[in-house]
Amino acid sequence: MQVARLGSIKAAAEELALSSPALSRRVQALERFIGKPLFERRHQALRLNDDGERLLGLIAPALDAMTDAVETMTSGTELLRLRLGVLPLFATQRLMRHLPDLKRRHPELHLDVDTGGHGVARLGDGLDAAIVLARDIDPSLYAKRLDRNRVHVIGARSLVDGPNPITRPEQIAQLTALVHRDMAETFTTWRAAAGLPDLEPLAIDHFDSGTLMLEAAAQGLGVAFMLESHFEEARDERLVQLFDLTVESNYSYWFVCRPRALTQRPVRLFHDWLIGALGALD
Repeated sequence: MQVARLGSIKAAAEELALSSPALSRRVQALERFIGKPLFERRHQALRLNDDGERLLGLIAPALDAMTDAVETMTSGTELLRLRLGVLPLFATQRLMRHLPDLKRRHPELHLDVDTGGHGVARLGDGLDAAIVLARDIDPSLYAKRLDRNRVHVIGARSLVDGPNPITRPEQIAQLTALVHRDMAETFTTWRAAAGLPDLEPLAIDHFDSGTLMLEAAAQGLGVAFMLESHFEEARDERLVQLFDLTVESNYSYWFVCRPRALTQRPVRLFHDWLIGALGALD
């Protein structure tokens, strides 16, 4: 599963404390046993093919059960532990301030918080559940939408207070656009809604951290195309919303897990508490 998740023999071998040749031989032995290739090989990268995806889907429940058994034996009966993947910006802006309430309600529940990204791909392989930012979720998974949002263009206050203020969307052509990798289509959606489908910024810089995007915008490194909630929750006087135009976002935050994970008490407790604390949308 590590090879499938990381897409690299070398990276997976390091995580498993194996040599790359040894892990490569294991992958090849599995393919010989199955009687068909399971990966598409592209230079140094490996990606599951259709047969590999099918096999992973079939064995994932058994692997989950093994993980549950080990967790039960090592944690004891009085301690419940949830391995949660969550994006750092969501955690700092919306989740952390509610966690004391979770602790009061369920003192037996402990969270291992992982902000490493790729939450959906790691479900059952290091994560029990995840809060992710996405357009939609694989229908084979359980998913609960946590919000609906709009896209704001966020920039440094100096952009509107300076001698040549940015007041029109066309002026984006003079600026660098900051875009989150998990919201790759945000800028193109926004410019289409602005009636400027051919508008090109000076450059597009990609980030995998919303926190760093906000700081980059505050430092005048570009304008960030982010969710309305990101701007409002930041409460950063250095930042302003540019233009009156707002666009409905195709991206939402979702709580995601494998369907069977909801039968596990830590996942169910956290899920029910989260929906109550933050609300959810169908």
